[in-house]
Amino acid sequence: QVQLVESGGGLVQAGDSLRLSCTASGRTSSMYGMAWFRQSPGSEREFVAALGIGLSITHYADSVKGRFTISRDNSKNTAYLQMNSLKPEDTAVYYCAASGRPTYFTNNRTPGIYDYWGQGTQVTVSS
Repeated sequence: QVQLVESGGGLVQAGDSLRLSCTASGRTSSMYGMAWFRQSPGSEREFVAALGIGLSITHYADSVKGRFTISRDNSKNTAYLQMNSLKPEDTAVYYCAASGRPTYFTNNRTPGIYDYWGQGTQVTVSS
């Protein structure tokens, strides 16, 4: 089992920055990759970014490419999502996820391949 705890959400204005953190505990050696998803009311959970544990290859949704950066501090078992130039449409609950499946490498944008999820942290961007 892997436990994930997110932090760092809040209320900001358009153009501001925020950094989300996701600390993993438990059987972290079993993880192939970590990702961030987001979900706004009435919408499906949406892929934001993913990071492989071994090769550290990153993937981003087109809507956040160039503005968001996913990274990981292995010594702290913590993943980060640096969000710059935030827009009102970035408003959502952001979830950290971890996958213990090799299918992470071929399908890391699909929520179903992630075994572990954090509780979510609210990000609100005002115009």
